[in-house]
Amino acid sequence: MGDPFHRVRIALVALGLVLVLGTVGYLVLGFSLLDALFQTISTITTVGFSTSRALGTGDKAFTMILILGGVGTTLYAFSAVLELLVDGHMRSRVRRRRVDRAIERMNGHVIVCGWGRVGSEVARFLVNAGRDVVVIDRDPERLDAVPYPTVLGDVTDDDVLRRAGIERAATLVAALDTDADNLYLTVAGKSLRSDLQIIARARSQSSELKLTRAGADRVVNPQQLGGDRMASFVTQPHVVDFVDVVMHDGSLLFRLGETKLATNSALAGRSLRSAHLRDETGALVLAIRRPDGSFVTNPTPDESLLAGDVLISVGTDDQLRALEQFAARH
Repeated sequence: MGDPFHRVRIALVALGLVLVLGTVGYLVLGFSLLDALFQTISTITTVGFSTSRALGTGDKAFTMILILGGVGTTLYAFSAVLELLVDGHMRSRVRRRRVDRAIERMNGHVIVCGWGRVGSEVARFLVNAGRDVVVIDRDPERLDAVPYPTVLGDVTDDDVLRRAGIERAATLVAALDTDADNLYLTVAGKSLRSDLQIIARARSQSSELKLTRAGADRVVNPQQLGGDRMASFVTQPHVVDFVDVVMHDGSLLFRLGETKLATNSALAGRSLRSAHLRDETGALVLAIRRPDGSFVTNPTPDESLLAGDVLISVGTDDQLRALEQFAARH
């Protein structure tokens, strides 16, 4: 298939040339400028309005020539423009249906609301980590450059969130431009799914408590994190670089991971020593987060494991997967 825009350009140039030649021809035959243009347009469009004067032999001969050359050119121009419009519309609808079907098949995905600097970085990291992502934004120009499934609309509209699959999503990331919008989105998300994990962005410290009260499970202040990170580079640059590589780079053979112990896990009630996690999986447990949110850092071999504990471990991908499988045993 040729370029439809190229065909339209050729058709419009040809149509313009026919209009010019037809108008000049009727001018030569004695028509006024307005009558010549009117006669040309009515002839090539086959409208057939009456002329301002009776047509002589020369007028009729030129009109027949104009009909033979001009009507075909006009039809070609109209068809090229119509094809461009219909083809673009159909392609857009097909692409939209394909994206909607992809979203409908998702389960446990992450909805990122707001395609700005924060939202784009969140989506990029999640996709690199193997998570499915759906991006919502109200600006169609922003979404044109998004390489992930998208939904165009206002996130304060419940139907927009449903189109993004909020009923099946694992997490919603509120990364909108203002704290007020993120607050409203948090309330809307919790009203649709009370068990939905919501990570909200806050620009000011005063908004962090409000977002938490509204139902956000985690509130992140990018400005504060950026300041802490810059300060860490001053005091412990090598530690920060190492953590970045382990958490984000992926160039090392090992990384940090977390494994939650279910209530029926065979590890619940056992000590780290008796569980033989290091021998069985090769992963090293660095810390344990208790169900009440407290941390046990650098746990001793005699530390007991409880149902609902989250094991913060380091190891290769295979070792961390082995730990997850080992912890899932009943």
